[in-house]
Amino acid sequence: MEIVQNEAKIEAFRERAKALVAQMTLEEKVSQTLHGAPAIERLGIKAYNWWNEGLHGVARAGIATIFPQSIGLAATFDEDFIEEIADAISTEGRAKFNMQQAKDDTDIYKGLTFWSPNVNIFRDPRWGRGHETFGEDPYLTSRLGVRFVEGLQGHDENYLKAAACAKHFAVHSGPEDIRHSFDAIASKQDMAETYLPAFKACVQEAHVEAVMGAYNRTNGEPCCGHKTLLKDTLRDEWGFKGHVVSDCWAIKDFHEGHHVTDTPVESVAMAMNNGCDLNCGNLFVYLKQAVEEGRVPESRLDEALVNLFTTRMKLGVFDELEANPFNNIPYTVVDSKEMKELNQKAAEKCIVLLKNEDDLLPLDKTKLKTVGVIGPNANNRRALVGNYEGTASRYVTVLEGIQDYLGEDVRVMTSEGCHLYHMKTQIHAVENDRISEVKGVCDASDVIIAVMGLDSGLEGEEGDTGNEFASGDKPTLNLPGLQEEVLKAIYASGKPVVLVLLSGSALAVDWADENVPAIIQGWYPGAQGGKALANIIFGEKNPEGKLPVTFYRSTDELPAFTDYSMKGRTYRYMENEALYPFGYGLSYTSFEYSDVAVDTTCVGEDGVEITATVTNTGDLAGGETVQVYVKVCEEGTPNAQLKGIRKLYLEAGQSEVVSIQLPREAFGLYDEEGVLRVKEGAVKVYIGGQAPDSRSEKLTGRKATEIVLSV
Repeated sequence: MEIVQNEAKIEAFRERAKALVAQMTLEEKVSQTLHGAPAIERLGIKAYNWWNEGLHGVARAGIATIFPQSIGLAATFDEDFIEEIADAISTEGRAKFNMQQAKDDTDIYKGLTFWSPNVNIFRDPRWGRGHETFGEDPYLTSRLGVRFVEGLQGHDENYLKAAACAKHFAVHSGPEDIRHSFDAIASKQDMAETYLPAFKACVQEAHVEAVMGAYNRTNGEPCCGHKTLLKDTLRDEWGFKGHVVSDCWAIKDFHEGHHVTDTPVESVAMAMNNGCDLNCGNLFVYLKQAVEEGRVPESRLDEALVNLFTTRMKLGVFDELEANPFNNIPYTVVDSKEMKELNQKAAEKCIVLLKNEDDLLPLDKTKLKTVGVIGPNANNRRALVGNYEGTASRYVTVLEGIQDYLGEDVRVMTSEGCHLYHMKTQIHAVENDRISEVKGVCDASDVIIAVMGLDSGLEGEEGDTGNEFASGDKPTLNLPGLQEEVLKAIYASGKPVVLVLLSGSALAVDWADENVPAIIQGWYPGAQGGKALANIIFGEKNPEGKLPVTFYRSTDELPAFTDYSMKGRTYRYMENEALYPFGYGLSYTSFEYSDVAVDTTCVGEDGVEITATVTNTGDLAGGETVQVYVKVCEEGTPNAQLKGIRKLYLEAGQSEVVSIQLPREAFGLYDEEGVLRVKEGAVKVYIGGQAPDSRSEKLTGRKATEIVLSV
């Protein structure tokens, strides 16, 4: 469904905003550029706090549905479902807002301006905030970002359901500990091909209401005062009509970290003059001085305020209650039965089956007497929720999900196994103080489910994590602490082992891949995550997730973390073979592709339509992600790149014909000046349930179908 934008209505809002701003004093104008905008009672303006979070559920404001973290949602590869999730988030957001407004609660995290989605590219697996994104691929990120924005903002002709914000513009992906002073150097080609497409799609296709700048500099300019990005690209080239917000307290970094200005007044002038309308923080109080000294034209300040008040008017908060249909959403929809069911479905859809030797999974509970559940994430609530999270009314950990599923039929024994990253669980104990318990549980069990990985205390945003290593980033891709040692002890017991990884990023589980028969990537699966994982492990649901990131074997094969060139990064540019490739994920059933055809062998102005019959050749119903990749057959070009996706659900034996249209631009590449060029020559198109790489072929035993076309 396309967003229906009533241009006349929007223009009327802008005119109303201009009239309102014209009545304000300079002090009042300045006050409205801060995220905590105070009331102006004489003009009928209520206090409004712009800062709210809705990355994977309404965050930081009490009870709300905690959906799987964004990286997990990306693993669904399901555009329609992403919009359904975002629509649910904005439904709860509106419901909470309506209740809070009725109680005169205008505190932080209680507005309708949600600072999500995060459409940065997860270019390096060490980046702690990567789990906030939709992965490493600009096409997938663009498609999911657009639909997330549409879900948040809704499809009403006159009003926004909520206002989305594409962040962090641009080229932001670590390291976290130097983000306040770091200059991310990216070529015009990498900017156009990798770092900007998702932002452009959110602006031009989804009409995202807000864009947030990043902390870092990009090519010398601080992102929250970046003329090239905020004026030349966002406003002039892309035609952005919404408002720009700074990242929180980022503007003080101009003089304190980046040293491109000397004083706070110079910093706020740089930000405002280059297109930043709203300050998350308090530095914009210096705008009064900046205007009085002639550093910022008052007309530019007025322009910023018109942008901001137009957003508030589009949200309907200046109109009569009955005029806005979203005011009718009752508080009772929050944490409802329907929301819990959707959340569980989301968790089940995002889970990726990485290995299933000899079909160990799904487990048959009728053949089991005792199941051992071991590991620091087995009963760890924090490993369910990721960051930027709300508060659930109930959390179901993996241990609890298995206990609930098996009930009294099967004994469940458990051990923490080890601390998530420390060398002991008790301060006065010796190292590895749970190893005897691990061995005891193994001895008594028929099968072991090892639950390892990370949580948001280890990977996340600088200042939010308890990470003693790298301010939220990962120093290595290894399982931290004693986890691998404990896993080896479990394996040595001789019992069948299922490894469940809860993490927001790729882990180098090379030893496990060689030795453990079954491996599941569960991400941070949300408050219902334990229930979903139990359903997957015991075959109530069929795994369908695909990896939105590459799993590498080691950091040794990665360029320097601070190197923003895409050379050697992600599936599109990597030269080594992945541990688990982008786009990969197994199922309990099997799918075959036949009758693959294109409507032309020569790519013209209308592009190419590719069709295929997909058949579920297994014994179980399942979901398949149809993936289309394009490879330009010229030396020095990227590996085959994702250019089309379609999600199918097929009963055992069922077939469906799928059709995917590839526009002419899908066969182009950006040159060194960042210009898209579709050159004459041969191109290869691949269609299948995976990427067309050798590692995917080895892991799945099948190949994507290849078609050679000419341009």
